[in-house]
Amino acid sequence: MTADSGLIAVTGATGFVGQALLDEAALQGFTVRALTRREQKPRKGVAWVRGDLADRAAIARLVRGAEAVIHVAGVVNARNAAGFEVGNVLGTLEVVEAAVKERVPRFIHVSSLAAREPQLSAYGASKLRAEKIVAASGLDWTMVRPPAVYGPRDTELFELFRAAKWGVVPMPREGRTSLLHASDLARLLLALLPTGEDVTRMIFEPDDGRAAGWGHRELARAIGWALQRRVWVPQLSRDMLAKAAALDGAVRRSRAKLTPDRVSYMTHPDWVCASGACPPAHRWKPQIDTREGLKATADWYRKEGWL
Repeated sequence: MTADSGLIAVTGATGFVGQALLDEAALQGFTVRALTRREQKPRKGVAWVRGDLADRAAIARLVRGAEAVIHVAGVVNARNAAGFEVGNVLGTLEVVEAAVKERVPRFIHVSSLAAREPQLSAYGASKLRAEKIVAASGLDWTMVRPPAVYGPRDTELFELFRAAKWGVVPMPREGRTSLLHASDLARLLLALLPTGEDVTRMIFEPDDGRAAGWGHRELARAIGWALQRRVWVPQLSRDMLAKAAALDGAVRRSRAKLTPDRVSYMTHPDWVCASGACPPAHRWKPQIDTREGLKATADWYRKEGWL
């Protein structure tokens, strides 16, 4: 599928990754139909469909006549397992059933590296269950398991930038993680649209090209560098992080970012993408150097008044 060959239906288009996807789709000349809960400003090349993942009629309108669905929508933070089940599992089921009914030729599913270790968290378990729904659908699918994704508009890794502003970035004691800029992820999702034996019914783990990923202390210092701050990186035990999560929950309640579920997978030592799960190089390679990407993200946060 190319930019002039048909319509793409997108869920999660108003979120962090979804906005990056719409930006990239516009650059490449794709026509998009996108789901939204709220009224949106007109956007060139985008037709908005009002509704959410629980609205079957809206999802049917979204996918009808589409050449491909890119399912980005999902819940990354919830107070309990039920929140992840509704957003990640049941939401995916509704989109898949609509795509099957409308005989959509191509389905791209955005999962998470957390699905690789479902026993660690309710989030990871829900993402794996969603993957199983896609895999059993009979659709021509490809799944992407991004690692930690950063970039403008992100509210998750933003917590580390905000901490770095004050010179102290608490991190887990040990472990490494891969990173990926949202714009690179968006380019990958579009690069996977044309079907082929090299991508169909496959699961990919894309990253920034750094083979061994980033150590926690190394990442914190890179964010400090992006903000032109020298940071102290206290590395906390799981027990200390659990106490911090309890405090965050008491203070920010439903807006808490450090939850017990998140602590569980944060403290896993290996969130580095597998080298054998890279997308085909002839379709996609990361373009954004991570240090420069972090600096540009910090500049965006400052410009928008987030920092």
